[in-house]
Amino acid sequence: MARLTLLHSNDLHGQLTDARMPFLLEQRETADLYFDSGDVIKAGNLAIPLSADPAWPRLAAARCTASTLGNRESHLLPSAFEAKIAGAAHPLLVANMRQKDGQPGPWRESIILEVQGLSIGVFGVMVAMVTERMASRAASRYLWDQPIPIATRVAKELRADVDMVIALTHIGVTQDRLLAEACPEIDLILGGHSHTVLGTPERIGNTWIAQGGSHGRFLGRYEWALGEGLVASALLPWNS
Repeated sequence: MARLTLLHSNDLHGQLTDARMPFLLEQRETADLYFDSGDVIKAGNLAIPLSADPAWPRLAAARCTASTLGNRESHLLPSAFEAKIAGAAHPLLVANMRQKDGQPGPWRESIILEVQGLSIGVFGVMVAMVTERMASRAASRYLWDQPIPIATRVAKELRADVDMVIALTHIGVTQDRLLAEACPEIDLILGGHSHTVLGTPERIGNTWIAQGGSHGRFLGRYEWALGEGLVASALLPWNS
């Protein structure tokens, strides 16, 4: 039976250091996929970094499959936003973020992967930073739609063509639970934003929710089997 090993990190907040890389690289050698759920960089929400954040080349070295963005990676101004994501080499997935002028941004809604004979649909959503109803929309190049309706639409679209649907979310565990209730088409939610330590992933219907705290305390390692779902999980201490 087809089986996948997945690694997951979230809310590293600039703590993906050189000292933590050997452990990540060791785990990556025996994992099929590696995902991050946002807030990987050090700069805060409104900060403008003066140089590329070192997290991006470190994620590249670990062959990060894809990530979603967190509030730390977002900004109202295009120059600041582009500075924050400068150096990202893997797909950035954010289905509920858009440019006001309708032009595509340097992110994607979803991807489909072929791994171990399985077709896997992956998409991302994040917290809505600036919406149509906010006064700050006038100053922002970007707008965000509410994540759960968008996630539900994308998951339903992917479901018809894949064996597994993974949601990379930066919306917090409470919203993840609501998403799982609203959208049974999702097999696995790899979450972030609330810094929740889920030592045992939660199951709502057939959807599993996983999250590993924050600041590099844990690296999530999960085993998923076709027809069975999540069959093993562990939060591995990231000690360095």
